[in-house]
Amino acid sequence: MIAVADRIDDQVGSDPLAELADCRSHIEEIDLKLIGLLAERLALGQRTRVLKQAAGLPILDPQREAQVIRRAVSAARDRGLPIESVRQIFWHIVGLSRRAQEETA
Repeated sequence: MIAVADRIDDQVGSDPLAELADCRSHIEEIDLKLIGLLAERLALGQRTRVLKQAAGLPILDPQREAQVIRRAVSAARDRGLPIESVRQIFWHIVGLSRRAQEETA
């Protein structure tokens, strides 16, 4: 189902436990990168609050939020990821960003 899995060799080497530990280590690195990217996204969300205020725009922009979701779903589809799961994740991320903007307003 996930295109990334197609690029990973299905063959198990001579030491599956060592490979498992390596996979887990790599997953942990990716998780930390995801957290860093979320922090960066929320910081940019807070910056957009300042810019929206300066431009006299409301924090809530349903059209922009829907556009973000559509773009994420399209990218997920292109990569063979589960669309509904990605949609839910991105709605949550957009909500986090909106709350970050509202809390600092």
